[in-house]
Amino acid sequence: MNPVDIPDAHPDARTPCLVLTTVADEADARRLARAVVEARLGACVQATPLRSTYVWDGAVCEAAEVQLAIKTVVGRYAALEAFIREQYGYDTPEIVRIPIAAAEARYLRWLVEVCAEPLT
Repeated sequence: MNPVDIPDAHPDARTPCLVLTTVADEADARRLARAVVEARLGACVQATPLRSTYVWDGAVCEAAEVQLAIKTVVGRYAALEAFIREQYGYDTPEIVRIPIAAAEARYLRWLVEVCAEPLT
């Protein structure tokens, strides 16, 4: 690993991305968001309450959840996914990585710099 602990094996290691996941409630959202940012697995996490409709065990279900939008870089994704799985209360966690096609340059610089800080 390089000095900032982002694997350079992949040419896109510093490429910004958005990771979405959901948790059961606000308390879980606050706990997970803070832990992700403190660990430098993400630069910023936004929490949005929502209502999900989905199929589980053959039945249509509805649940109040909180979606977390985690701004990170591709080089942190594997560690972030593992971290979410460790912290997660669901059998099948939603963990979706979405590329950031474009964003304001200073914001992207900040995001990459924060994620480049050593893991805690």
